[in-house]
Amino acid sequence: MNKLGEFKEQSERFSSAFLLLIFLAGLLAGGIITYYIAFQQISSLRNDVSNLKAQVSNLWGFQNVTYQNITVYQNSTSLSEIYENVKDSVVLIHGTTSQGGVQGSGFVYNFSGTMVVITNYHVVHETTSISVTFSNGNGYAAKINGTDPYADLAVLLLVDAQQEELKPLEIVSSSTLRVGDSVIAIGNPYGLVGSMTTGVISALGRTITEEEYTGGFAIANVIQTSAPINPGNSGGPLLNYCGKVVGITTAIVQDSQGLGFVVPSNTILKEIHYLITTGHYDRHSYLGLRGMDMSYEVAQQLGINLTYGWRVVDYLNPSPARDGGVLKDDIIIAMNGSRIRNADDVASYLEENTLPENIVILTVRRGSLTYDISVVLRRRPQP
Repeated sequence: MNKLGEFKEQSERFSSAFLLLIFLAGLLAGGIITYYIAFQQISSLRNDVSNLKAQVSNLWGFQNVTYQNITVYQNSTSLSEIYENVKDSVVLIHGTTSQGGVQGSGFVYNFSGTMVVITNYHVVHETTSISVTFSNGNGYAAKINGTDPYADLAVLLLVDAQQEELKPLEIVSSSTLRVGDSVIAIGNPYGLVGSMTTGVISALGRTITEEEYTGGFAIANVIQTSAPINPGNSGGPLLNYCGKVVGITTAIVQDSQGLGFVVPSNTILKEIHYLITTGHYDRHSYLGLRGMDMSYEVAQQLGINLTYGWRVVDYLNPSPARDGGVLKDDIIIAMNGSRIRNADDVASYLEENTLPENIVILTVRRGSLTYDISVVLRRRPQP
């Protein structure tokens, strides 16, 4: 090969190497540029994500506030709206007795087309005349249609009341109530018409005794509430946060704060037919026993290891439990398989689940042995 040919071949090799170098340099420069662009995009995307997180956080905080409002207002119904919807249904009751005047509350209810006012028995007990006044100031004479001292219930009929003025409340079952549920009480404490207070269900299945009206028998299955109740509230409705009646305010513990007692709506619903159609309710079942609650201290005194139940102390006359074979010092620990812890459980179970002439199986502890005793319940004597 001559020199010209060698030079040409070397020139072509050089050109190929140079072109390869330029190509590699281009790839490197392109990579740098691409990385720079991608880095800028990633930084921008990170900023966008950060901003989006902040917006989501703000939205989440707003949703928490909205949820709390729903909880407080019960599906966007405020307390003030509930009050406006029910205030015209709550009445002031004034009665005249031989001792002077009495005052309480009540509410309008529609029973199968008959408009009545429901209140407490003790509000109208021994009255010679009764008047009912609505929130607008219109007042009417009223008369007693039916009473039950054992549940502290009374039903009144209004005389010559305008039908368009009668705005009944709805009564719903109290079975769904749970401790902690929010409730509203509306009534006329100390004559302060249309007063509203709020609280919660503090306890269920209590018993209270009004010696003057019940002859020592307990008013059973009572609701305890923290909603402030004062003299004059008696007979007014206890409402859930839908504005429905779940009970009727009945009693307070003197000199206490937040200790009010309410007859449950289930008792009203069970009795209202009889109170209106017959004027009384006499279907309270009866064991005929006096007893005392068991506790750790009582168990220690008796030298036994049973710390719950209701110990039989004495018989009443008549006594279905004695007739069935229950002895003094027996400790009732169950009724029809339901655990009995104390007197509240005994009275509440009988009121909620039994009627006169029903057979109830009492599980009792007698010494170291346990027995099941069948007792035929009787009708509670009149007070």
